[in-house]
Order: sequence, then structure tokens, then C-alpha cells
Amino acid sequence: MADPLDAYSRVVSSVAAELLPKVASVRAGQGSGSAVVFTADGFLLTNAHVIGNSRAGTVAFADGSSGDFTVVGRDPLSDLAVIRAQTATPATATLGDSDELVVGQLVVAVGNPLGLAGSVTAGVVSGLGRSLPARSGSAVRLIEDVIQTDAALNPGNSGGALADSQARVVGINTAVAGVGVGLAVPMNATTRSIIAALIRDGRVRRAFLGLVTSPAPLPESLRQRTGQAGALRVVEVVPGSPAQRAGLRSGDLVLSAGRHPVGDAQSLQRLMFADAIGQPLPITVHRNGALVDVIAEPVELTGSGV
Repeated sequence: MADPLDAYSRVVSSVAAELLPKVASVRAGQGSGSAVVFTADGFLLTNAHVIGNSRAGTVAFADGSSGDFTVVGRDPLSDLAVIRAQTATPATATLGDSDELVVGQLVVAVGNPLGLAGSVTAGVVSGLGRSLPARSGSAVRLIEDVIQTDAALNPGNSGGALADSQARVVGINTAVAGVGVGLAVPMNATTRSIIAALIRDGRVRRAFLGLVTSPAPLPESLRQRTGQAGALRVVEVVPGSPAQRAGLRSGDLVLSAGRHPVGDAQSLQRLMFADAIGQPLPITVHRNGALVDVIAEPVELTGSGV
């Protein structure tokens, strides 16, 4: 008998069959959403905004099983959280790599929108490299390399899986920016580091430098000299910050930090984790036609940081 499904439908239905058992419905306090099983011993990944300030809640799976969970750790500045089910969980979802995505690629969203458990929508990667502001207290950080998709997302999809055609989770759905515009936190090396920190410590320690920057192209002469196409223009230096103490100024063009080229905001943010706290950080900037080297010593970012 001929297969009644076309190739597109076969892909979407196979991803749905693979992931639906592994994406739970989550309730915590007044919030609800979705979560993805990613370890065999009951750890699930979701959005920090789904669980809010709750310490526990309930999960329910597609097979009808349900139980309680406890919050292992949350990180509002990446909108990620790890919870642990106190009951048996299904097999784990496979985590992919969002760095391999291309615009136009098929993606499938699995979650529990508007209380409709086990919902599946499909679309394409509409854009890559988007930024999404996240806040914790007065601390604000951009979540970089956010995935934009036209797969329909609604309240309750948050914390659910965005998967590629092989059912690998390449993002955690986090926001609806408008009709046909959904956003997902990428699953990449930075995200994996955050997840590991949440499991280990219950939080993510970040370093604070005190720079507000924007991407800027390099003049041709600097391109030839450095081999870089872009850098970060310092828009503001936070008073009293490590950056100010190091002598950085508004208008400086940051070329490298930690002896690594800096071409975008993420390349600097990748350095601003626990290992950088209290450690000398060499920074090279272009200022008034000359290269200037300074040493900054980042401090730990607190809820009152910028």
C-alpha cells in the first residue's frame, strides 16, 4: 500500500512521534509551560520565566503519568532553568547544535500551548543571530544567537522543544514576538555550559566588566592589520566598573579580549562567566589611531549590576 504522506509530512510526523513523549507539561505557582527531558535521571530543561520564583511544581507526560518536580537551578539572564522530576520520566530527547542551523531549514515546535497538551507545529528557521533582552533585578543581558521561526508558538509553548528534522532539540522556545515570529534560546556550547552550571551550582555565576558596546566595522587599514572585519565600539563605560578602572573610554574600539578577537557582543559575553571573575583580562582597543593595551579584572555580576 502506498504511503499516504508526502515527504514533508513524514518528517514532521516522525519528529512529533519521537519528541511528544519527552516534552512535559509544567505547572509552577501561577505559571505553566513545557519542559524537555534531557537526562535519564529525571532532569528537564525549561524557561526560567515558566517556573518564576517557584521551588517546586508538577509535570505531566503524554503517556498520562504525572508527578512533582523540584527546581534545580534557574538563570533569568539566559531564560533557562533545570528542574528534576520526582517520578519516572520517559527516554531523553537528543540535544542538537543550533550553530549548524541555516535560514530556511525545517524546524518543529513541540509543547503545550494554551493548555492543549502535546501540540506540534512546523515551520522554518526565519532568522539567526537575533538578540533578546533578559533581565534579573536591574541586571540586563542580551541572549545572543536567538533563533527566529515562523512555527506557530503560543503561551504554554515556552520551555518546549524546537527540533530539526532528525528530532534533535536545537532550541528551547521562549517568546512570541508577533504573528508568525517565534523565538527560541539556542542549544549551543554556551547553553550547555549554562545547563552544567545550573545542575552543579543551581545558578550561573557571571563576570561583570562594565561596558555597553555596539558592533562596528573596522576601517580597511585595521582589517589588513588585524585580519578582523569587525569589533565592538564602546558606547558607555559604567562608572566605578572594572572597565573604567582599567582605563577604557567611550569611543574605544575593542579588538580583542583575553587574547581572543572580539567581533560581536557574544564573543565578549562568552568570556564573562565564572572563570573570569577576579582574573586579569587583557583587552586591546583602537583609540585615536593607535592600539592600546589595558588589563581589566572583572568582578562577579550581582542583581544590582548592569
